[in-house]
Amino acid sequence: MSTSPMVLEPAAAVAPSGRRVRGTLLVLAAMLLVALNLRTSITSVGSLLTEVRAGLHLSGLMAGVVTTMPTIAFAVFGAFTPVLVRRFAAPRVLVAAMAALVAGQALRVITDSAVIFVVTGALALSGIAVGNVLMPMLVKQHFPERTGLVTGMYSVSMSIGATVGAAAAVPIAHAFGSWRAGLGVWAILALAAIPLWLPAALRRPSAAPAAVSGAKALARVRPGATRLGWAMAIFFGAQSLSGYAAMGWLPTLFRDAGFAAEHAGLLLGILSVVGVPMGLIMPSLAARVRRLHGLILALAGLMIVSYLGMMLAPHAGAYLWVVVLSIGQSSFPLALTVLGLRARTPEGTVALSAFAQSIGYLFAALGPLLVGYFYGLTGGWTVPMLFLIGIAVLQAVAGLFIAAPRFVEDEQSRLSVEDEQSRLSVEDEQSRLGVEGG
Repeated sequence: MSTSPMVLEPAAAVAPSGRRVRGTLLVLAAMLLVALNLRTSITSVGSLLTEVRAGLHLSGLMAGVVTTMPTIAFAVFGAFTPVLVRRFAAPRVLVAAMAALVAGQALRVITDSAVIFVVTGALALSGIAVGNVLMPMLVKQHFPERTGLVTGMYSVSMSIGATVGAAAAVPIAHAFGSWRAGLGVWAILALAAIPLWLPAALRRPSAAPAAVSGAKALARVRPGATRLGWAMAIFFGAQSLSGYAAMGWLPTLFRDAGFAAEHAGLLLGILSVVGVPMGLIMPSLAARVRRLHGLILALAGLMIVSYLGMMLAPHAGAYLWVVVLSIGQSSFPLALTVLGLRARTPEGTVALSAFAQSIGYLFAALGPLLVGYFYGLTGGWTVPMLFLIGIAVLQAVAGLFIAAPRFVEDEQSRLSVEDEQSRLSVEDEQSRLGVEGG
């Protein structure tokens, strides 16, 4: 059995085959249940925002804070995940994250204070942010030879959670006569994920040297010092910006094009539905292709075609543009897969994941705001679509830097060697000048 405290090990390496299979399935089920919880808290609020505003007397500003909190929270709280993992190990951090999600979702529905609603919402989002960063690391730890398949499975699980949260929140609220039920019920789903991870979280490390080694390895990985880390962050941010902008503004675009509100909502639903199978296909494809240049350019190209179509013929080709955009936006599960493919170790994966998601989500938070600004400024969709086309081009350029097989640990080591050589060269030059001066 591995002695690293950062690995969930339900079955020993020497256990019979049946036990190993059960252990593998248990880990997979635990990961998928966590993934199922990573969007329900967000999409359910979106569906019930009108009722929440009325119930808590939220101002327009406060409602804006609620809707922009997810991306900001993902950026801020996700950045601290590597430090937490280094100190407490992944299973314990994940249990704490799920506990924060449970507490945040439960507490925000028993308050009549808008401020407390926002604060408890931030608590829930902190748990989601940590889960976002940990998932690629867990895939790397437990399924290093099945990165694409398992990433696709948890990506689909996230999509299902998002869809169910959005679709079921209103019926549940109506059934119980309160928006509080439509939001609070998802705390039960998050609570169900904790028992599966609790045994690993409570297990004491069996060997301290392994813990020290893992901590030192994690401490050495600094993606922000590498070109690969920054390219990954820009790629992640660009695709996330496009995704959040589409979710926030596509219904308005289609209503302006002449569709009824219900029809515009249906088109947004198609965007989500098509994305589910793509979330399973794209990671598996990415894991099988050694060089991702063609795939990255193709996805960005599809997004550009879709934006041009929405700009020039939003009504006539609405269904086609939505399907094309959804396929193009499968760059999100692709990005999740690449996080694992561009690091050699779980420690490197969590560091790269935290850096890319923190920087990326800060960038993505600008998407809905800038699209709304350009729309309000011009009164039309030409400038917003041109802006999104520019973002797709940026995504493609950044994607080319992460397309070739290389690793963040190797790039950082190479830079460290170059820095050391440069330092020694400077010291030698200073010594030579000192001798000559003497």
